[in-house]
This record gives sequence, structure tokens and C-alpha cells, in this order.
Amino acid sequence: MASGSRGLALPDGNGEGILSKVSHSPLFVKGRNAAGEAATVAKKLLRSTGRAAWIAGTTFLVVVVPLIIEMDREAQMSELEVQQASLLGTPPPSLGSSPSK
Repeated sequence: MASGSRGLALPDGNGEGILSKVSHSPLFVKGRNAAGEAATVAKKLLRSTGRAAWIAGTTFLVVVVPLIIEMDREAQMSELEVQQASLLGTPPPSLGSSPSK
């Protein structure tokens, strides 16, 4: 080994190391560019996915949560009516059945 060499960058006859040759090869440059483009696409995808998640979350809070609360209130009112009817001795109102003749 020559006294001025650093790790794998062994100098050859031109004074250029092996890592320098590899890092300037067309295959290495294409791979590095492809990796950079993939990282850019992944970053854009994550950003747009985050925006979509924000939109879906806020829409859920504004539209679905009040609907769930109202359905729960309706169920509680129905249970209360059934309970009151049983305390008063009247038959509970039948839901969905028509009176028979």
C-alpha cells in the first residue's frame, strides 16, 4: 500500500482512487439519480397522504360524530318511553307494526 492512500481509495497509475472511479461510473450515477427521484416521490406521496388524512379526519368530526350523538339520543329517548310505559302499565308502542283490524 502506498503511504498516501486512504481506506479503499487506493491510487492507481492515474492518481485516481477506486472509489472515485466507481462513483463516477454511469451505472452508479443512474442509481443515485433513481434513488433521489424515488425519495422525492415518496416525500410528495407522504405529504399528499397527510393532507388526505386531515381532510378525512375533519370531515368525520364535522359530519359523522354529530350523527352518532343524535342516534344515541334517539335510542335513549326510545328506552325512556318504553320504561315509562312499563311503569304506567300501558303496553309499549310497537315500532314498525301496523294495527290489525
